[in-house]
Amino acid sequence: MQEILTILEKQQVGKVSLHEPLSKHTTIKIGGPADLFIEPYSVEGLKHTLDVLHEHGVTYRVIGRGSNLLIPDEGIRGAVIKLGTNFDELHELEGNRIRVAAGYPIIKLATVLSRKGLRGLTFAGGIPGSVGGAVYMNAGAHGADISQILTKARVLTIDGQLKWLTKDEMKFSYRTSVLQTEKPGICVEAEFQLEPENKEVLMSEMKNYKDYRRETQPWRDPCAGSIFRNPLPTYAGKLVEEAGLKGYQIGGAKISELHGNFIVNTRDASYEDVLALIFHIQKTIAERYRVDLHTEVEIVGT
Repeated sequence: MQEILTILEKQQVGKVSLHEPLSKHTTIKIGGPADLFIEPYSVEGLKHTLDVLHEHGVTYRVIGRGSNLLIPDEGIRGAVIKLGTNFDELHELEGNRIRVAAGYPIIKLATVLSRKGLRGLTFAGGIPGSVGGAVYMNAGAHGADISQILTKARVLTIDGQLKWLTKDEMKFSYRTSVLQTEKPGICVEAEFQLEPENKEVLMSEMKNYKDYRRETQPWRDPCAGSIFRNPLPTYAGKLVEEAGLKGYQIGGAKISELHGNFIVNTRDASYEDVLALIFHIQKTIAERYRVDLHTEVEIVGT
């Protein structure tokens, strides 16, 4: 990896390092080192990075703010590319449209738009991810999701092409987009259509959502967000609570006592602790309710 690091440094694609602990880059604070860790300065830097990795046959994984992600204690072989603070541009366009880079924090964006009197993203005021990740998984809450405001997404495909995909081409469904299935790629930018609204109304709505999350979710503890997709019309957290599993613990990983669909890292939890707890929940719910719970959190290595 030293040779590739040297090449990338000479090309000045961004910050590059070896053996970066990924626990520093996930919201659950779990994850071993990446062989090679890259934070590109720009879309061009990202393209150059992918070219070099492809040329040398190095596998890679892209992350944002590290929510909704569980990484093994052994880390990730190959490269990890983080779209962070260098991908946080926000541009206002005509007609209540905005264009925003993939690394922009979704909570910050929700707050900024509400203060400007633009409706459409208040639901995301408690989602601890980035715009790119939110688009990739069609993030949502309170009966709304990204698909309702996105007009198009700029995607870097695995063969190095930059393309704008329309909302229809993104093929959004519940916590899913085409980027996870038919057309793997990296969202580098997104365009949203908002609606004008009184900013005091929006800020009040944001406050209500945040208060609700603080009362019902473990926002003080390291966690990865919702562990399971909701098996609609019921909810994963409701099933876990009814099964009496809230507070159940394996090693340093515990099912939140506030919300059954959250696993918190109480004290140096390991990847295996969390995985064992996930399997225990799935087994219990399947036996008791004949419902199969599928993970929403992305689990690396399974």
